[in-house]
Amino acid sequence: MPASVELRTALTAARACTDAIFSLIKPNALYERPIPERHRLIFYLGHLEAFDWNQICRWTLGLASFHPEFDQLFEAGIDPPVGEASSDRPQDWPAVKDVYQYNGQVRREIDRVLDQAPPEVLHMAIEHRWMHAETTAYLLHRLPNTMKIAPALRPLPAAPPPIHHMIEIPEGPATLGRTREEGFGWDNEFERHVVQVPAFAISKYKVTNEQYLKFVEDGANPPPFWRRRGRQWFLLTTFGEIPLPPHCPVYVSQREAQAYANWAGLALPTEAQLHRAAYATRHGDERAYPWGNDPPDESRGNFHFAYWDPIPVTATPAGDSDFGVAQLVGNGWEWTATPFHPFEGFEPYPTYPGYSARFFDQDHFVMKGASPTTPRDLLRRSFRNWFRQDYPYVHAGFRCVHPG
Repeated sequence: MPASVELRTALTAARACTDAIFSLIKPNALYERPIPERHRLIFYLGHLEAFDWNQICRWTLGLASFHPEFDQLFEAGIDPPVGEASSDRPQDWPAVKDVYQYNGQVRREIDRVLDQAPPEVLHMAIEHRWMHAETTAYLLHRLPNTMKIAPALRPLPAAPPPIHHMIEIPEGPATLGRTREEGFGWDNEFERHVVQVPAFAISKYKVTNEQYLKFVEDGANPPPFWRRRGRQWFLLTTFGEIPLPPHCPVYVSQREAQAYANWAGLALPTEAQLHRAAYATRHGDERAYPWGNDPPDESRGNFHFAYWDPIPVTATPAGDSDFGVAQLVGNGWEWTATPFHPFEGFEPYPTYPGYSARFFDQDHFVMKGASPTTPRDLLRRSFRNWFRQDYPYVHAGFRCVHPG
């Protein structure tokens, strides 16, 4: 079946986004490693096209490789424990011009055979590229400012200070996952099932910098994106530093979020609790997004590069859930207390068996929602993100719960 116009358009849009992000990196910086536990930037430049080539052309359509070395070199990323960096050197990697030449040929070959590829494999390639748009944004955040080119940036939107309080969520069901009939999803999203969630109360807003500062003043370590200059705290943004914005969500690791919740006498929500707070309604049904079934737009939340960095937690009231919980999608992923695990009925994809399975342990935890750089394609309610509990580089915040 020929690739649909929608899939061709989606692939073109995803390519344009990742191309635009890489254009912000100065060429001489592509051999840098902004995050010690990740590959050098040159890997990610080649990885997107190698993934598309391997998934679509080699492993699905059985085409002969034109550059086996690059197919393997750029095939898979790494996820070592925090503090364990690779020992490779810049000279171990190919020249930038050779990677661009490979990328160009891959795109030409894929475009030539696109109509022969199953839609599911094309969906996988498109969403994988969108995920790496966000991954590259994390890397860009950690790259020194002298090595990147800042785009035109919007100022933080005006918003009132939050009035922090807990919202009661009554007992009821939360539908996790999806069915095969609902369309493409990653292996860890299947199968759809219902969890009965006891009553609980949840913070209306994500924990803010102002709230977390009290924890730091009580002896906790500062978050990974904070910097201290004399007596003043600053936030390391993607393209600079600004005085710490008190009403923006704090970004921390899962372990730091758990420590704050313990300090506050509360807890992190489970995956099921976040689902119920986000998608359930007072009438007993569920909807596609916290705000309803209308498609995502900028009034609903901070996602799809509306901003590169967090905005105030009160800035997008149109995105509140039916229970009145704010920004459950956008402005930062949200850590849960749920270890990343498979749902009943889990089956790995034949051409990507390690996508989820190698992370099912007690060290990776589920995140829900979206960050400022999460693309719209990944906002479906069944989508699950995850990272190691000590990973300090992701744009993730949290909110707290207590039993009802």
